Amino acid sequence: MYGYDIFSQALIYLLATVISVPLARKLGLGSVLGYLLAGVLIGPFALGLVGRQSPEVIHFAEFGVVLLLFIIGLELEPSLLWKMRRYVFGLGGLQVATTTVVIGLAAWLFGFKPHQSVAIGLILSLSSTAIVLQTLSEKGLLKNLAGRYSFSVLLFQDLLVIPILALLPVLASFNDTPVAGTLIKRPGQVAHVADMTAWIQLLVIVGVMTGIYFAGRFIARHIFRYVAESGIRELFTATALLMVIGIALAMEKVGLSPALGTFIAGVVLAENEYRHELETTVIPFKGLLLGLFFITVGASINLSLLFEKLATITGFVTLLILIKLTILYFLGKTFGLKFGRETLFAFALSQAGEFGFILVTFSNQNQIFNFQTTELMLIVISLSMAFTPLMLILFEKQIEPYYIKKRDREVPDDIKDQDHSVIIAGFGRFGLVVGRLLIANGFKVTILDSNPANVAVLRKYGFKLYYGDVTRPEMLEAAGAAQARLIILSMAEYDEAVKIAASIQKKYPNLKIAARTRDIYHTFQFYNLGIHMVQRESFNSALELGAKALHYLGFTRYQAYRASRTFKHHEEAVLAELYQHWQEDESRIIREARLFSEELDDIMQAEHRFSIHETDYAWDITSIRKEAKEDL
Repeated sequence: MYGYDIFSQALIYLLATVISVPLARKLGLGSVLGYLLAGVLIGPFALGLVGRQSPEVIHFAEFGVVLLLFIIGLELEPSLLWKMRRYVFGLGGLQVATTTVVIGLAAWLFGFKPHQSVAIGLILSLSSTAIVLQTLSEKGLLKNLAGRYSFSVLLFQDLLVIPILALLPVLASFNDTPVAGTLIKRPGQVAHVADMTAWIQLLVIVGVMTGIYFAGRFIARHIFRYVAESGIRELFTATALLMVIGIALAMEKVGLSPALGTFIAGVVLAENEYRHELETTVIPFKGLLLGLFFITVGASINLSLLFEKLATITGFVTLLILIKLTILYFLGKTFGLKFGRETLFAFALSQAGEFGFILVTFSNQNQIFNFQTTELMLIVISLSMAFTPLMLILFEKQIEPYYIKKRDREVPDDIKDQDHSVIIAGFGRFGLVVGRLLIANGFKVTILDSNPANVAVLRKYGFKLYYGDVTRPEMLEAAGAAQARLIILSMAEYDEAVKIAASIQKKYPNLKIAARTRDIYHTFQFYNLGIHMVQRESFNSALELGAKALHYLGFTRYQAYRASRTFKHHEEAVLAELYQHWQEDESRIIREARLFSEELDDIMQAEHRFSIHETDYAWDITSIRKEAKEDL
């Protein structure tokens, strides 16, 4: 009967998913809202098809959040994470601190005791990592500026969960009398090292984190190579899940967030050659478990309590969203968001988060809240999460068009010189170098940039550039795209650059396009359009630094320069071949890249054994003469 019950429950969950999610997406509501509505319908407070085991199911489904953070970590380079530190700790810290204070004061005014008000402020200052990242990803908003800011704040909030868990028992010590009516303790919620002294806990945590870094950096690639060579795909899947589950359990044992642990593991593995294979392996499980998580959130909404205290709950949910909206909007403005991105940032993070379920229950166990307050907070958290997809739809349908119209009403500079042969779109660090080189060699260049502050600063240095948004067709027309020979897309908005290139090809087929790209996959997107005059933004600078390193390590200047030229020639040839594999079977890229790397090692070793020959890509008479003089 037990096995039958499991299968019947699984059938209900899957059937609800298959029916509700496609329907919700067809209606433009998004998959997250579809999952939530499905959970409400089949939950114990509506049709009652899944009984009252939601707390146990949601504990299992939280593994979907763990997998989501692991995949995000895989896509995030460590260097990029370091660059985001200002937003993770600065913006994230300000958001949590300000929201905690304001919500705590509001709770105190509603009659809660000071220590309860602090707990409520801390718990409700957090937002939903799962819903925000899933919804923004679906809408293609995760990689724009507002999406990156949202991710930074969510990352800080995830880091803060453990300190909050440690602080709640301290707040419980301020109780005058024991609080009546506590919930049943859920397994795994309290840290397993809680009885240890603080310094031993710290040593254990540091040891586990060091172990994750060491294993991911130095051991994982050998394990995955061994598994990949077996040729059994199921074994690779089992190994990937074993690693993620093992890390999650280890983090939970030492009292840290499993999602945080797997995120760090993902960041460590981001430079691993098996990164893409890991990502494609884990994604189906992530999607399924995240869906289950959203369904259980919907099922946990107590409709009986909602109808009984409709006015009170509606008021609390509205107040929570308004407070967070206001704080987030002004913080977004302060950190430089504009043109509606500050509103998107505020709308995205205005809800409470899934960690709130854990923290509220833990607070109840520590007798900070009674049963009624706990039930009330759980439904407020659930409803605020459920409203998030609706709010983002509201932004997309009503608010974003307003900002687009407002931006379009901004008058761009009047471009008088339309006879220039070159247009440069984006004049930041990359475009500045390209533009200076062309101008120095006598070419007349029309320069466009959509950042008015950047335009104002560079004009002071004597550059003749114009403010204007190159995504607007009339701007390209005014810049003389019909007469120009070449347009250089050097803007940092990579996805926009691909769209602009496709538009230019249709409207100005005789205009040659050159483009700045982020990485090989971004390069391949331009190749798909037939655009091959592209340059990865950091490749040449890294190559030149490598040549200087070789010279310092004992190579002559010529040998170092020759090695870098050979490397570059091989890289360009490899890129063309990898593109063919990417078109045919993306999963082959990793295997082929490894073979090309081994081939390059052989070429470079052969180069050291032979003198200059006809395949030399680095004739450099200047450095040879200079070194010859130094030898005299």
